[in-house]
Amino acid sequence: MAGRAEPQPSAGGRPSRRGFLIGAGLVVTGAAVLWGDEASRLWWKVPGVDKQRTDGDVDQPGARWVPASARNLRTADRPDDYRIDRIVIHTTEGSYDSAIRVFRDPLHAAAAHYVIRAEDGHITQMARELDVAYHAGDRGYNERSVGIEHEAFAHRKGTLTEVMYRSSARLAAGICARYGIPVDREHIVGHVEVPGTDHTDPGPYWDWDHYLGLVRQETRRLAPLPARST
Repeated sequence: MAGRAEPQPSAGGRPSRRGFLIGAGLVVTGAAVLWGDEASRLWWKVPGVDKQRTDGDVDQPGARWVPASARNLRTADRPDDYRIDRIVIHTTEGSYDSAIRVFRDPLHAAAAHYVIRAEDGHITQMARELDVAYHAGDRGYNERSVGIEHEAFAHRKGTLTEVMYRSSARLAAGICARYGIPVDREHIVGHVEVPGTDHTDPGPYWDWDHYLGLVRQETRRLAPLPARST
């Protein structure tokens, strides 16, 4: 999986608001520094600033939380700082367990938001959707997309299971509902379609018609959800 490490916030955690304002040099007309509620809102829109997160929180109901290494993603505040309008489909090219292991390895320099197991469709979330995971091999696509890994081999027939398709479709439908993403091939793409990639997943055996049909079916089952602001 292609990826590129990016500078991370300091290990000291969230700096003071005063320190941030001085360091960032936020200025309005007349060189007035922004304070109060307006400054607080701007704070959370600065890419790379780590929000207060509760360990174990997941975006997809029923998913298991196993965090990727912080070096394999960039903390953010999507969709406020980066619009989410794509889902990128991947295959692990190895086992479910090995995918989890390498995404937890800080030397791997890549991770996806989700990994789905072939035998039962179990979903593990490894990065919050509000964060930028290094999964697509392209900075712009990383910033705008959610990456879903499937335990399968792109060029090995028979590794894509129906239970995994259906689990992934439920997950994709949830993501589309959360961010107002259309369920079509322009907005749900394979890793192979990311500009400049040298990857070929999810490969010739991935059944796009079947998959999108399942996503649409799951979308109809969902109660109407308000799209998150962009």
